[in-house]
Amino acid sequence: MKRKEQLILVRGGGDIASGTIYKLLQCGYSVLVLETEMPSAIRRYAAFSEAVYDGVSRVEDKTCRLAGNFREARKIMETGEAAMLVDPDCRVLKEACPFALVDAILAKKNLGTSREMAPKTIALGPGFQAGRDADLVIETMRGHQLGRVIHEGSALPDTGVPGLIQGYGAERVIHAPAAGRMENLRKIGDIVKKGEPIARILGAAGEVTEVPASLDGLLRGLIRDGYPVTEGFKIADIDPRQEEYDNCFTISDKARCIAGGVLEGILFLEEQEEKR
Repeated sequence: MKRKEQLILVRGGGDIASGTIYKLLQCGYSVLVLETEMPSAIRRYAAFSEAVYDGVSRVEDKTCRLAGNFREARKIMETGEAAMLVDPDCRVLKEACPFALVDAILAKKNLGTSREMAPKTIALGPGFQAGRDADLVIETMRGHQLGRVIHEGSALPDTGVPGLIQGYGAERVIHAPAAGRMENLRKIGDIVKKGEPIARILGAAGEVTEVPASLDGLLRGLIRDGYPVTEGFKIADIDPRQEEYDNCFTISDKARCIAGGVLEGILFLEEQEEKR
């Protein structure tokens, strides 16, 4: 069977998932992305999930288009582009017969993926047991094990602390100090100074809460303007390396490494199937 005829469903279209989507497209697979009604990616220029809002999204040189149903999605995939459906519950499985399914939601828990969904199933990160919830699990924790294909057991548990960049970890990620609607004052790619407001949160009762930059650096990620957030919600990401402007618009090293693990896993499962 040609790879073009091998449909792969990818649950999630955030920036980490988009590394996998990109690599699968590059290798010739047909890719259908399943997203929620309101994706919350902050690295929006490196996330195919933006197609939910704009109808189309482009990450580097690959395109993903929003479809209204599976028939429309198939037509999109025939052109070599990825298709997207708003389908967090995988209802499309009533029509589609995927070659493989990849859970790339990165929710730190299983939101309904099972091995019965496709002949080959792969899940990213903690919350899944290889051999029970999915055939294989891919390690998503930065470090020596990143991208490793796990055949038995689970990925490392989430620490809640981002990987270090120039000595900065938790400071790099900004969480909403209050609940309300986002009003962005800066844009992705801007150089910001610690303490200066990058956004405001407009509360239900009219209160306004400023969101200050947590450190000097490059505003690499910022949640979509107007997005309704809860207190503690992840809303922005600052890279202390001010010279890394292009990183705002390209797939990260972490996402590429994980994507390599996914591709390895798919080819491994295909090889095992042929041996049987």
